[in-house]
Order: sequence, then structure tokens, then C-alpha cells
Amino acid sequence: MLAIARQRMLGQSFKKILPAVSVLRSYSSAAKQITVREALNSALDEEMSADPKVFLMGEEVGEYQGAYKITKGLLEKYGPERVLDTPITEAGFTGIGVGAAYYGLKPVVEFMTFNFSMQAIDHIINSAAKSNYMSAGQISVPIVFRGPNGAAAGVGAQHSQCYAAWYASCPGLKVLSPYNSEDARGLLKAAIRDPDPVVFLENELLYGESFPVSDEVLDSSFCLPIGKAKIEREGKDATITAFSKMVGYALKVSEMLEKDGIYAEVINLRSIRPLDRATINASVRKTNRLITVEEGFPQHGVGAEICASVVEESFSYLDAPVERIAGADVPMPYAANLERMAVPQVEDIVRAAKRACYRSVPLAATA
Repeated sequence: MLAIARQRMLGQSFKKILPAVSVLRSYSSAAKQITVREALNSALDEEMSADPKVFLMGEEVGEYQGAYKITKGLLEKYGPERVLDTPITEAGFTGIGVGAAYYGLKPVVEFMTFNFSMQAIDHIINSAAKSNYMSAGQISVPIVFRGPNGAAAGVGAQHSQCYAAWYASCPGLKVLSPYNSEDARGLLKAAIRDPDPVVFLENELLYGESFPVSDEVLDSSFCLPIGKAKIEREGKDATITAFSKMVGYALKVSEMLEKDGIYAEVINLRSIRPLDRATINASVRKTNRLITVEEGFPQHGVGAEICASVVEESFSYLDAPVERIAGADVPMPYAANLERMAVPQVEDIVRAAKRACYRSVPLAATA
């Protein structure tokens, strides 16, 4: 029932925001298109079929087939012993999942939204993330925590936070954030197969978006490496780093900038921890400029870590100050007009790129 109420609340807001999401398209050539939802569902299905130790648990993942239908059809196929509907108690079922992982099973724990993972953060950080180190490598914790992360539409401050920087600051965790269908399928398979705990941050506004995929991606053996970013679009004038929904925005920005003779390189981070510092720094050494984009809070954010890495490793290559685009440093407003102002927009990234390329008046000069 919780999922039904939430979906009704989101319905009207989605209609307003989905046109803006339609720009989020991959540049790879492929024969078939699948949605991010289908990519996640097929990855779960194939990994459960390949390994009987893999099982799913969470609120309404079974009978209701998932709040966002990611687990559609899996209860019927694998039965209630491997697709477990839980009570509304994140602390309870997350602890059970971590305990199951201690004993060699491979739980995939779904949070209806990662905001609810706050109820279970002790199990994620103190139990899952630290046990391998504290046991001198004797205990592996092969568990995946997955669900929608970040801002949706009209759900207020307590349901709109991005947890990428929160979890990426913790040693022992791996943190992944897919953008398109290829990312979702390849990274989720990698997460399930990994011997360590993985936080898998999805975006609910992308679930229904279709992206092209190749036959290779659709193969059951397909898997993406953890810790490796992807250059979605090559360029020579500026580097734009982004993850999740913001990758689509960055690609749209690169198209707009090209009309002004600015060729931006777009990096899809894919992996937040470990972070692919080598790819980022190699790009900055080529373009000599950096714009980081994320939906989360600016202070201590993913962009801040990327900036630190570039300053430490590639400072002498920079021809302009680093530009950091992030969400506003306020709790998410509920009002639609204020909500739009609180999250990065395409025009914000365009202005930042033009500032970095000295094509516009600096912010300080307009103050």
C-alpha cells in the first residue's frame, strides 16, 4: 500500500518533469532499445537463474512486483523463498540480509527509496562495510543495496536526497550509479557477483526511459567493470563529469555548446567508489578545464572529491578555475518552482562551461 500511495502522489509531478528527461539518450549505436527498468529486471533474473544463492528482499518486491516494477515476474518464477516481501522495517530486513551474506548467500536488498536506508545505515556501514576488514579478510559480505536515489518530483525534503557522497565516503563499500540501460544491466550484474557490499543508486525518473543496447549488452555473460568510467562523448575544450540522470543533461549541454564552437568531453562516472581518477585526470590534461555536475549537496560532495583529485594530480594543466554544479545547499523544497531552482538544470551547466572557456562574464563580475 505504501508504494501505491507514493505512486499516486508522484503521478502528476512526473508528467511535468518527464519532457525534460527525454533528452537523456545514449550516443552508442545499437539495434534494440530497452528501458532502464527492463535492464535491471533482466539483470536480476539472469543472476538469480545463474546462482541459486542470489535472492531478493524488500518492501513489496514480491506480490506487488516492486514499487517500480523492477522485480516484475520474479516471484512467480523463483518463488517466495527467493523473493521475500518484508514488513516496513528497513533496520530489520537489512540486518537479516547482512546476516545472510555472512553465511554465503547473496542478498539483493531493495529500498523503496534510498532515503529509507537511513533507518538501516548502521547495518550498511558498521556491519556490511567493515566486517571484511575487522575479520582480517575471513568474512566476505556479498550483498547489494539497491533502489532509487536522489530527487524525484514533488516528494519533499525527506524523500529527495542524493546519497552518493554519503556512502562513497565509507571504506569497505562500493558505490555505483547507472545512467542508461547498458549501465543498469552491466553494473547490477557486476554488483551481484562482487564479494563485497555494493550500494547501487538508481534514479526513478530514468526507469521508464529507453536507451539503445547492443547484442553484447543483451548477452547473459555481459558485465561492466566496477571502478571504470565511460567517456560518453569526446571533446577537446572542457571536461564535464556527471553520474546518473545528470549524464543526460551533460550530453545535452555538449550538443548546445558545440553550436558555439565549444567541444566538451562528457564522462559518465558509473562508479562513485572506487572513482576512476585516471580517466578523469587524463581528460582534464587534454581539455584543460573541468566542470563537475551532481544533484547532491555541494559541501563534501562527489564533485568536491573530483576537484581535489584534479588539483592534486593535474593542477598545472588547468587553464581555468574548476566549475562545480550541484544541488542547492538547502533541504529540498516541496513547491515545484522552488524545487526546480534547487536541482541543477541544463542552463546552469551551459553557463558554467562558458565561464570555464571564458565565453561569458564571470559570476563575480555580475555580483
